[in-house]
Amino acid sequence: MSAVPIVFDLDGTLIHSAPDIRCGVNEVMAMRGLPFFPMDEVIAMIGNGLPALCERVRVARGLAESEKERLFAEISIAYSAVNGIESEVYPGVADALNRLAARGHALGVCTNKPRGPALDVLTRFDLAEQMSVIVGGDDLSVKKPDPAPLAAAFDSLGGRGIFVGDSEIDALTATNLGVPFILFTEGYRKSPAEALKKAAAFSAFDDLPRLIETQCFG
Repeated sequence: MSAVPIVFDLDGTLIHSAPDIRCGVNEVMAMRGLPFFPMDEVIAMIGNGLPALCERVRVARGLAESEKERLFAEISIAYSAVNGIESEVYPGVADALNRLAARGHALGVCTNKPRGPALDVLTRFDLAEQMSVIVGGDDLSVKKPDPAPLAAAFDSLGGRGIFVGDSEIDALTATNLGVPFILFTEGYRKSPAEALKKAAAFSAFDDLPRLIETQCFG
């Protein structure tokens, strides 16, 4: 197969970022005297970007609609302060990216996370230099699963290719754009893997380069 561009989701795909998100959210809960969120609840709220997560937090804690903007500002500041501290790169990611780049694949990221935190965490883990493009959740007026952010990422890489992600949102984004989707099964999806439309799936990044090399994604 030719070395087509490959675009990755970020949270739950390249990086296990839920610990930092939980830390930022719970710092705000502590400031407000509200109960903390356990990890499983935080993971369930991830998806569609930070504004959506903050809205889910607001609803879960019964805060008034009038608190929406203030809560978003508080969580944004708290999360930015801890971004990357407790997060971890999934095992095998760095080696897989190196192997794919060596084979001529142009690499990029398309995430609903705002560009600033996305670039910060990629830089912290020495992954930013591998990415020829990073499309953040605040770069366009729409977010995934709208296909526009993913289309912008592929356009910057010179053409359509493969999208790698972990969630229902990622699968739908790929479908909406009409590109093959490869599912990382160890991320933050809420549905069974069998329920997601995909060209292939993998559970360990050590397997991704071989999977892409041996499968045909037309």
